[in-house]
Order: sequence, then C-alpha cells, then structure tokens
Amino acid sequence: MSQDKNQETPSSAQENTHEINELNQAAEASDPSNVPLTPEEIILALEAQIKEFQDQFLRAKAEVENARRRSMEDVAKAHKFAIEGFAENLLPVLDSLNAALTDSGADSAKMKEGIELTLKQLVSALEKGRVLEINPVGEKFDPHRHQAIAMVPHEQEANTVVTVLQKGYLIADRVLRPALVTVSQPK
Repeated sequence: MSQDKNQETPSSAQENTHEINELNQAAEASDPSNVPLTPEEIILALEAQIKEFQDQFLRAKAEVENARRRSMEDVAKAHKFAIEGFAENLLPVLDSLNAALTDSGADSAKMKEGIELTLKQLVSALEKGRVLEINPVGEKFDPHRHQAIAMVPHEQEANTVVTVLQKGYLIADRVLRPALVTVSQPK
C-alpha cells in the first residue's frame, strides 16, 4: 500500500525536476539557441523575477498610499470649504443689511419694504443651502420635529399643533432646530 502512495504522489525531488523541465521547455521556446538551463541559471532567473515582483509590489503599495493621502486631503478640503457655497448665498443679505444701516431716510414704509426684501433674500439663501422652515400649524405633534411648550384646550383633535411660538428648521431632512409649539389637550 505504501508503494501505491509513492506512485500516486511524486516526491518533492520529482516535483522540482518537473518544474525545472517546464522552465527549460519555456526557455527553449523563447530562446532560439535551445540550450537547456542549469539549475543555477534557473535560480538566478527566479531571483530576478522575485526582485521584479517585489519592485512591482512596492510601486503598487506606494501608489495606494499616495491615493489614500490624496483622498484624505480632498476630504479635509471638503470639510474646510463645505460652507463656501452657503456663505456666498448669504453675502447679498449682508450687503442689504449694510445698505439699510447706512440709509439715513426716516421713511418707515421704505424701511419695512427693504426689510421684507432682505428677509426674502435670506429665505432664498437658506433654501439654496437646503435649510427648510418647519411651520406645523394644524399638523399632528411630532416629537422628532417639534418641541411642545404647553398643552392648551382647543377644539382640534388631541395632540395637534395649535400655535407655533418659534419656527423650526431642517437641513437636508435633519432637524436643525425643532419648532416650539403649543399642542391641543385631549378632551
């Protein structure tokens, strides 16, 4: 039975001989002189191939490290300058407020009109920055978006927002500030 195992699985010397023969066949196919390689030449060729693979590995590793470093720099820049677009949208509002402060006119109607236009600019800038107003009058109370200050008797269904004391705001569907509300009491 031990002879069968020896016949089924070649020894490591047989495997090495087989590999050397394959390398010699490959060398003969690529080398027109058809001179078989000695084991030393095969070892030198394999060592050269190992060095080439090591060099390729080191270059690939350096490239991955460079890509990682560049991506970290890009993320840092994105965090640093993320508010740039939002700030650009707020600059006209700032200009309008500065102009209102330098105006020496005492006409309250014009002042009110200017404030209304400035408010529209501010709302527009906030919307461009994806900041949306929460004004939930008549809606069901949502503890994730509203903060109840008081419960008041009212003819509306229980737990319905009756009044908004301070508007809330969302930024990209995330609560920036909950709306301060009063809620109807159950009857």
